[in-house]
Amino acid sequence: MNEALTAWHILYRGPLSSCNYACGYCPFAKTRNTAAELADDARRLERFVEWVGTRERDIRILFTPWGEALIHRAYQNALADLTRMPHVRRAAIQTNLSCALEWTERCDLSRLALWTTWHPTEATMERFLTKCQEAMRRGVRFSVGVVGRREAFDDIRRLREALPPEIYLWVNAWKRVPDYYSANELAMMESTDPHFRWNVTPQASRGKACRGGHTAFTVDGEGEARRCHFIPGKIGNIYDDDFAARLAPSPCTAAECRCHIGYVHMTDLGLYDVYGDGVMERIPAQWPQVSTRG
Repeated sequence: MNEALTAWHILYRGPLSSCNYACGYCPFAKTRNTAAELADDARRLERFVEWVGTRERDIRILFTPWGEALIHRAYQNALADLTRMPHVRRAAIQTNLSCALEWTERCDLSRLALWTTWHPTEATMERFLTKCQEAMRRGVRFSVGVVGRREAFDDIRRLREALPPEIYLWVNAWKRVPDYYSANELAMMESTDPHFRWNVTPQASRGKACRGGHTAFTVDGEGEARRCHFIPGKIGNIYDDDFAARLAPSPCTAAECRCHIGYVHMTDLGLYDVYGDGVMERIPAQWPQVSTRG
């Protein structure tokens, strides 16, 4: 059976909530962690990494922090350690790419990936592109994303033109305003990101099959696992001996799924075929030769 279908896909989000950016549209918490809170987050992260090291099955991990994690050495060390574990097929993280990148020299680059996002109000395009160029020189695999607000359209176009064609640029749809995009705007965004329409319309999910709670699940800093970030019910604690036995297929209980990190695991959408080995870092398997949604 395909390894991607049987591997555990784990989204980890510890208590870290501080960020060096202050984007007005960001839904994440805007706090400044104390030194004690950062130390506590690092201890919880280290325990999670140690637990991953004791597993005997293939694992793919995406860190989805509330804040910016890669400016902290603990997360750099975690990625370096995880990518050197033979059963960890991918260790990826969401980041604004503002961090130094020397730490990637300690990673197995064949297993590392960055899910990067450009925030126009916080970093110039030139600054962000310089970091992208450094990542490419270092051989780091990464995707690039931006929020598809109307005031950013020109910047999105320029960013796509500036990036090498092999770098996938995804666009997160602005869904806070109903019917935000005109037909022409949808076509324009889709010319940049051929998979944009998956993100525009919330996916009806209640009662549908999803890998969430079976081969995909989220973990918080205390080790509590849930089927995804968007459904609060707990499966169990990963540090309990019987945790693996608690994982089982079950239909989604939410009315709809609005976020890529959720609906990518819905089986009837077929997005594991679209993204293949790049499910966690949001890179289509056949990029740049991809087809648009039918």
